[in-house]
Amino acid sequence: MGPGSKSVSTLLLVAGLACSACGLWLNSKSRQYGRLGEPIVHPETPLPPDEWFKQKLDHFNAAHKVFWNQRYQTNGSYYKVGGPVFLMIGGEGEISAKWMVSGAWIDYAKKYNALCFQLEHRFYGKSHPTEDMSVENLGTLNSEQALADLAWFIRGMNRKYKLPRETKWIAFGGSYPGSLAAWLRYKYPHLVYGAISSSGPLLAKADFSEYFDVVKANLVKESGYLCADTISQAYASIYNKWRNVNERSLLQGIFNLCDPLGDDVLDFTNLNSELSDNIAEVVQYNKDNRASSLNITITNICDILTNPSNGGSLKRFAVLNDFIAERSGRECLDYKYDKMIKTYQNTSWEGEDAASRTAARSWYYQTCTEFGFYQTSENPQNLLGSSLPLEFYQKMCTDIYGSEFNEHLLHEAIDETNTMYGALSLIVDHVVFVHGTVDPWHALGMMKKSYPGAKVIVIKGTAHCANMYAPSENDSQELKQARVEISEVLGSWLSEGHRLNSESS
Repeated sequence: MGPGSKSVSTLLLVAGLACSACGLWLNSKSRQYGRLGEPIVHPETPLPPDEWFKQKLDHFNAAHKVFWNQRYQTNGSYYKVGGPVFLMIGGEGEISAKWMVSGAWIDYAKKYNALCFQLEHRFYGKSHPTEDMSVENLGTLNSEQALADLAWFIRGMNRKYKLPRETKWIAFGGSYPGSLAAWLRYKYPHLVYGAISSSGPLLAKADFSEYFDVVKANLVKESGYLCADTISQAYASIYNKWRNVNERSLLQGIFNLCDPLGDDVLDFTNLNSELSDNIAEVVQYNKDNRASSLNITITNICDILTNPSNGGSLKRFAVLNDFIAERSGRECLDYKYDKMIKTYQNTSWEGEDAASRTAARSWYYQTCTEFGFYQTSENPQNLLGSSLPLEFYQKMCTDIYGSEFNEHLLHEAIDETNTMYGALSLIVDHVVFVHGTVDPWHALGMMKKSYPGAKVIVIKGTAHCANMYAPSENDSQELKQARVEISEVLGSWLSEGHRLNSESS
């Protein structure tokens, strides 16, 4: 698991998890995941139409007979009878039909004659299971229901296409859908033969302080400690000037804030969170070949932050802010906490920026009730100092969804998630776990362990979900080799002895 003002700008980054919304408007709160962007596709390339699958609202209550229509897309251009079925899992954003004609998985589909589907996650994009997004209705928004959606969809497509009983389904996903892909194989091995899990965090965790540790490590690797030290010094200066009433106007001017900066701690913390995206999102998606990328790299930001002609550390950080604002089309930096919260509280599916706004409400709900993933900075020695405390993100849960969504519920929910799926102790076969060392999310993913039939691929120097995009002449040798390895694993799975699929008849 995406730009402009905070109520819509902070709404979506992460991420990852997946909407064309992977520009800079998916900022800090959405970066709680990661999000998958869109692949590059020629404008005249025909795209498949939307289709709809009748799905049960609550898969775990036999007496509950409420149904809804879930969006999916199909590409049968490469399929030959007896070939496999590839399933791209949608995440915390709207699915894009561009993925049905581009990306590494399409290259694999051509090679192995696969039928391809992409299924949108409930409560994202146009897959609206309920009349609105009230807290009561969000009760069926969770990974367990999403996995059941995938299971029933597989059964439905087996029947619709009268697929041979030995047909092998392979799941693909990046970021949160990468986690879902691995969990789908774990929970429904009789339906899914294998999974390619890219950049998927398996460990649910509230205090994800490791995120900025990885960001810092990559900045240091790029240009030594000066780049990272400039950021740390800038954050210390921002704090000192905010505490001095007479100097707050300076911050408003150099960062082009939409509103005057006062003494509200929540506003100030939210400002810190917004400014952190000037570094974090660039690192997370560095050189990943997304269509929606602003083509800003770690090299770009460190060139600005280490250039003495840009002034001192605070001024250099402000120059970086201006650079990114110009590239993203942001007129001013909207940091007001209450304004942001009101946007998240909107329960309607309709209205301005509906796709991004509703995705933000849905995803933050999942962080509050399943995963955490809050990218904190609470230690003065950290890259961002003590600017992003965990309690800030926990308070967002309460302020958006109600008093019962408190710290106790969050930690209990995280414990349940890790118990249900096994976290980094997950034992599963026929899964390839893929991570890039530049991607901060690898800190919560399967990096070292592999089991008979499972494989871990760590790609040096690559970013979030980079292996999923179509190959580029600029790809590193490590990235090229990873795609070859994935293709070879797929080939080995598909050549294994056939296992009957009892759901095809």
